[in-house]
Amino acid sequence: MVTTVQRKRIEILVDTPLVPRVIRLIKDVDISGWSVIKIASGGGRDGRWDHDEVTGAAAKSIVLMIANQEKADLLADKVAPLLESHGLLITIGNVEVVRGERF
Repeated sequence: MVTTVQRKRIEILVDTPLVPRVIRLIKDVDISGWSVIKIASGGGRDGRWDHDEVTGAAAKSIVLMIANQEKADLLADKVAPLLESHGLLITIGNVEVVRGERF
């Protein structure tokens, strides 16, 4: 049977132009891997939004990664100042992973 360990799955919803800034924060806390997922449309307290193919003004992405508890906490502290000022959303949840030493 495969052995799993508990890690944190972190998702950050961010305006696409801010992705490089978020990735710098991820690197600052020594999280070695992440994925960027482009989002076509969504909605929230401020209403619905759609990706504008022409200007990219409303483009949003999710930056997804897996990390241990310590690194997840460090990243949350670094991202916290941007949550309100830049309208980011961060979620952190428990996941079971195989090869936990990689995270």
